[in-house]
Amino acid sequence: MAARSIWNGTIAFGEVAVPVKLFSAVQKGRIQFREVRLRDGSRINHRRFGAESGVEVPAERIAKAYEISPGRQVLVTDEEVAAAVGPNPKTIELHAFVKVDEIDPVYYEKPYIVGAQAGGERAYRVLHAALAKTSTAGVGRFMLRSREQLVALSAHGDALRLYTMRYADELARSSELDLTALRALPGEPAPRELKMAEALIGTLAESWEPERFEDRHRETVMALIRQKAAGEEVTLPAPVAEQAAPDLIEALRLSLERSGERKPAKRKPATKASPAKPRTKRTAKS
Repeated sequence: MAARSIWNGTIAFGEVAVPVKLFSAVQKGRIQFREVRLRDGSRINHRRFGAESGVEVPAERIAKAYEISPGRQVLVTDEEVAAAVGPNPKTIELHAFVKVDEIDPVYYEKPYIVGAQAGGERAYRVLHAALAKTSTAGVGRFMLRSREQLVALSAHGDALRLYTMRYADELARSSELDLTALRALPGEPAPRELKMAEALIGTLAESWEPERFEDRHRETVMALIRQKAAGEEVTLPAPVAEQAAPDLIEALRLSLERSGERKPAKRKPATKASPAKPRTKRTAKS
C-alpha cells in the first residue's frame, strides 16, 4: 500500500507554480514504551491540573499564554496564531537559490520527499533538472503543523527532497559555550601527530554505505524484551569504568597497528604468464 502524502500544495518562485505533495522521508524506528503501574501493569493516563488549585482542568478550558514579564502574560487563541501564517498557507515560497555545499548540515532538521501532483509533472521535472544541474537548493518558507518552517529544496536521485531547517538564532554559538580548554591549545598540531592521524584515517577510509550501520541499541533492547517475554533471566553487563585519556602518540600507534590487523591485505592482481616461445631444433653443423 502506497504511503499517503502529509501535505499538498504548491512550490512558488517568481511567476512559476509547481503543484506538489509532501511525504515523510523517515520511518519511526524507535521502540515505543507505555507507562504502567508497577503493581499490576495497568496503563497510566496523564491529566492536567491547576498548579494552585490542584483541580483537574478539562481541555476546552485550557488556553495558550505567553509570559512577557514575571507575573504578566498575554493570552492568544489558536485562530490568532493561525492568522499569523499569512494568505498562502498551502504554498512553499522559495526566496533564494544557493549552492548546496554552502549550507552547513547543522541547519538541516527533518527530510521530506516531494512528489508531483497530477498536472504538475512537467514543471516538476524541469525544476528537478535545473536544481540538479546547478547543484543549488531553493530556500524558502511554508506552514506545516501550525508553524512556519524554513526549508531547503534540492534534487536527490530522481526526486526532489525538502528539509525543514533551523533558524540561525536557534543554533548555539561557540562563543557562548565553555570551550576554554580548546582555546588553550597551541595553534598547530605536532607534525608527527598529524602524520599518524592522517595515516589512521587512510586505513579506515571506505565508500559510504549507510545500510552497514544499524540501530544496535534498538536491536539489543528488542532482544532483551524477547528474553523477558520468554521467561528467561536477563543478566546486565557490568558498567565500564571510565579510563583516563592515553598518550596521544601511543594511542595513534596502537590504532594503526590494530587497523592493519583488521583490514585484509590487498591482493595483487594476477599477471598473465607470457606464452612460451617455440623451441627451434638445432641442426648439427657439417
